[in-house]
Amino acid sequence: MCKIYVKSECMKSVKILLVFATVFIFVSCGGNKVVSSLESEALFNLEYGNFEEELNMFNLAKIGGINTSIVMKDGFFYILNGESKKIMEMTSYGDLLTLYYNPKFNPSPSFSNVSSKTENVEVVSASRSAVPFEFNDATLLAVDSRKHIYVVDKLPLDRIEYDSKMHLSLSEIVVRFDEANKNLIYLGQQGPGGSPFPHIKNIFTTSENELVVLCSTATGFYVYWFDCDGSLMFSVPVEKENIPNPYSQDSADSFFSIGNIIPDCNSHKLYIKVDYYGSFIDDASRVQSGINFLSTIIHVFNIDDAKYETSFSIPPYSEEISEKFSKEIYDIPYDFLGVTESGWMYFIVNTDEGFNLQMVQIDGQRILKRKIILDREECPFYTFNLDRRGIISALLVKKNNASIAWWRADLLLQAVIKK
Repeated sequence: MCKIYVKSECMKSVKILLVFATVFIFVSCGGNKVVSSLESEALFNLEYGNFEEELNMFNLAKIGGINTSIVMKDGFFYILNGESKKIMEMTSYGDLLTLYYNPKFNPSPSFSNVSSKTENVEVVSASRSAVPFEFNDATLLAVDSRKHIYVVDKLPLDRIEYDSKMHLSLSEIVVRFDEANKNLIYLGQQGPGGSPFPHIKNIFTTSENELVVLCSTATGFYVYWFDCDGSLMFSVPVEKENIPNPYSQDSADSFFSIGNIIPDCNSHKLYIKVDYYGSFIDDASRVQSGINFLSTIIHVFNIDDAKYETSFSIPPYSEEISEKFSKEIYDIPYDFLGVTESGWMYFIVNTDEGFNLQMVQIDGQRILKRKIILDREECPFYTFNLDRRGIISALLVKKNNASIAWWRADLLLQAVIKK
């Protein structure tokens, strides 16, 4: 039985508990101390090309997004190369295990000439298989603990629907493959075979092998939460008009933006990152001349209870800018990367050296900060993935090849927990 929240009236009437927690315990770093680096480990490389173990990254200068991403699950890597309409499942040594590919855009795998075909799966050997599937425009990827694969794919123009109530085009579905590489009926808004979704911003899997689909709308976001069989459990609107604003009474000029929404790994909760801003008034002219960043707040929405249960602030990244004889310090909001099953939130922001990583314990007891060194001139494209244990993986596109690397932030967290 589906529990569907069609409107957010419950969000309007609820009283929000805002806990603006300033965290005083810094592990391995302090407010004015030098932040150490988190060491990366290079795993394997991928060459560029159209063959089964290669990436098509020939159009980095094209207009629009690059639909190539990576997911690490239990030590296996799943690489969606939307430009070539294929997915590669690989070991941490770079060995190809399974290839899901559109045969209209990819050559037949070199190993398929010895295969026998059963149910659209070309079984090659005990260790390799190739799965032909006509992806149209695959953009996002998720994998659960059963090795079920979920792929966001766009429909052809003649199958796109229109929602007159939401004033949105419905053009995306979630394609599914089970652990035996069998293609299951796609997921839509209502479940298997349902109507298409509006634009999907991201998809997630939980520790219970549930699927969460985050869609963007004209008024905010919509979250569809499915059980492990694909049945719809919750439909939750996250609309801008219902987001708590602690600055609304202080200034009529304050405003906010929803940065990201991440589901909890173990419970039916949403972590909603909101960045708040205010108008900047020039002291001399008393005229508004810009905007000031005020704060980042994570609002925790409990779906089962249909209410916000708590909120807390996230320290921003402070950057010092020197100009002539003066110095200015600017606060910059972090991007919300994800949440681990042990209750740590990961935030990341661009720096001159690469990235600054901030890990915040949900109960507010600890904050960890580390640098991730990355030469962005050497890597014109990169994409990150955070697994539930806290490992950060990345696909780094360089001039001559692409590399897969990871940062074992989970080991850092384990060391902190033992203290």
